[in-house]
Amino acid sequence: MTDLDPKWPDLAGRLIPGGHLLPVRIYFEDTDFSGVVYHGSYIRFMERGRSDFVRLIGVGHTGLGQGDHGEPLVFAVRRINIDFLKPARIDDLLEVRTTVRGMGGARLELRQTIDRDGQPLVEADVTIVLINREGRARRIPDSVRAVFEGAAGE
Repeated sequence: MTDLDPKWPDLAGRLIPGGHLLPVRIYFEDTDFSGVVYHGSYIRFMERGRSDFVRLIGVGHTGLGQGDHGEPLVFAVRRINIDFLKPARIDDLLEVRTTVRGMGGARLELRQTIDRDGQPLVEADVTIVLINREGRARRIPDSVRAVFEGAAGE
């Protein structure tokens, strides 16, 4: 299966003006003993949103890690500032929205929100950095930067 499998075109969500939208259904495994979504599950949903966003704009993790843009590189989360506003429950259908807020040399600033029926449940500012296999920060290649700028509408 490739990064973009034509049999499942909507599996990775969709690009929207300024970013990406991923639908997520809540299952029993996503909840804690009280029946609400466990806080760590939201982090997992946001990771899926980021991964599918970069895949859909053409900067998939596989190609990046294989050196498609120079040396093998990976994105690593450096910081997450997150607010849990309201709980989600089993069977809820959520939307994970990812937008680009800015870029530095090796840094990408993202805003991620998780909503239910337009009501914000979780808001997060996420900083990811590009690193090589030795864990050293690397400048975002111009080819990758251009793709993110295009996705952000810059």
